[in-house]
Amino acid sequence: MINFNGLLQDNFAVTSSNRSFLYGDGIFETLKVVNGKILFSEEHYFRLMASMRIVRMKIPMDFTLEFFENQVISLTDVLSLSNSARVRITVFRNDGGLYLPDQNTISYVIEATSLASKKYEITQDNFEVDLFKDSYVSAQLLSTLKTTSKILNVTASIFAKENDLNTCLLLNDKKNVVEAIAGNLFMLTGNKLITPPISEGCLNGIMRKQIIKVMKDFPEIEFSEAIISPFDLQKADELFVTNVIQGIQPITKYRKKEFKTTFSAQLLDKINGIIEN
Repeated sequence: MINFNGLLQDNFAVTSSNRSFLYGDGIFETLKVVNGKILFSEEHYFRLMASMRIVRMKIPMDFTLEFFENQVISLTDVLSLSNSARVRITVFRNDGGLYLPDQNTISYVIEATSLASKKYEITQDNFEVDLFKDSYVSAQLLSTLKTTSKILNVTASIFAKENDLNTCLLLNDKKNVVEAIAGNLFMLTGNKLITPPISEGCLNGIMRKQIIKVMKDFPEIEFSEAIISPFDLQKADELFVTNVIQGIQPITKYRKKEFKTTFSAQLLDKINGIIEN
């Protein structure tokens, strides 16, 4: 069962005139629901609203934070998934037009699946990555949004599978490392924690924001947003990937370099503490 424009129904059929299908003219949010609440709900809502404005979608007057939360939770309740669920809300421009749409009104569909755990856990002891260099992320505003135009991520995922990797790190058109296929990248070198700035084209991630917030609890670590080159990866003590579904996934190997996971585990404890409170 899904929620399509506020109506609970068994399925949702994409027509040949759907603009998200034809042109990738859509955006989405991936949420984690725990105990009947959306984690970091306000951050997700405001990112969704900002994304809709950037791509010139018309935001319905009733699309408030309360409406957003009710639409999600009504679905997880019906599916008996409110205990722990992964939810995706996809917003797309309504049919009509070619590249230039006939209208800017929107429709949305919400889907939910169960998650095994409420808390964030490091589920993979070994997590190997390498660079994906066949295509590049453009260092511009649209790259920071969660749009339905994700062919680069799809192709990189296939490359990772073909090469027995857990994921790939993506480069931007300046040849700097910006993110992983499904999450933001952080690098710990000595007492310095670095993540690429949004201006490099990385996703404006919700878990990325949470990590930045909790860094105040680690005064011994100097945090900054700075460019990461492929060469910098070899000098790092720890690398990890963040997103709202997995929380934090430490990288244990990049090429011949192996990494510690100590600080990743400490950060994950902090994030779980926020959820529990």
